[in-house]
Amino acid sequence: MTRAPFAKESSSTGEWKRQANRFTGRISTASKSAPGEGPDADGLWPVEPGRYRLIVSLACPWAHRSVIVRKLLGLEDAISLAIVDPIRDERGWRFTLDPDGKDPVLGIGYLSEAYLATDPQYDGRVTVPAIVDTVTGLVVTNDYPQITLDLSTEWRAYHRNHAPQLVPADRTELDQLIAEIYADVNNGVYRCGFATSQEAYEAAYDALFARLDELEIRLMDREYLLGDSLTEADIRLFTTLVRFDAVYHGHFKCNRQKLTEFPNLWAYARRLYRRPAFGETVDFDQIKRHYYVTHDTINPTGIVPKGPDPRAWES
Repeated sequence: MTRAPFAKESSSTGEWKRQANRFTGRISTASKSAPGEGPDADGLWPVEPGRYRLIVSLACPWAHRSVIVRKLLGLEDAISLAIVDPIRDERGWRFTLDPDGKDPVLGIGYLSEAYLATDPQYDGRVTVPAIVDTVTGLVVTNDYPQITLDLSTEWRAYHRNHAPQLVPADRTELDQLIAEIYADVNNGVYRCGFATSQEAYEAAYDALFARLDELEIRLMDREYLLGDSLTEADIRLFTTLVRFDAVYHGHFKCNRQKLTEFPNLWAYARRLYRRPAFGETVDFDQIKRHYYVTHDTINPTGIVPKGPDPRAWES
């Protein structure tokens, strides 16, 4: 089985550089388009409940963020959800979990079909999460950092009562923390796993654990990263932490220590896991099968480890 072309994202020095997001349209209350219309001149699509479909893999940490935020904010009826198979083939993410191997709303077998309908020349990796317009079948966005922010800020009219405010009015500290966590932790584990030189791997490894050490200290005297309230930053860190011991510690060689060996981070991650929308959206089977089977240059045998025991998250 041919895998996704990760080699295209490896630099001459062996450092892995994530590809840019191809589709960066936004669904916004500022859109000048009428309901049912496409994007306006600024690339803004109208906020329209029932129109858009969020495509995710439960294995993917970037997609997992959007699943958690959608559920926390009560947007299940406003934005429908499609879940792809955790195992990709040469055409990418597949809807083989659905009857007849096709998404029942979009009528496609591969997410790549929507990508190519939107940009027939696209030859990069097909990524999740992606939001697809059910009216035209076109990809609105695969800009995963912006997707969750927009769910919080642009879809407020459709939030459930007493939904958490995940994006504070003053975003200065939030945005700085998000950037640091992305560079060293969220993307840092991938920079370790996909490095093709010892130097690039060790640089990413050192930055990862330096940042985890800082976060361990930060969580000594607070419940959440920014104090007493859950924010977008917590969700972004959680989706990496929940995969750490199961995947990143061994598969990506992030093995200075396990998450369970960071007392504050481990306690924090378990607190989040017990919250609504967090643990209930974690699928360790899909997570492990995706990483260990899909990345055949890292794990050519395709053997999926039995451990670690997920019951530790419930203790």
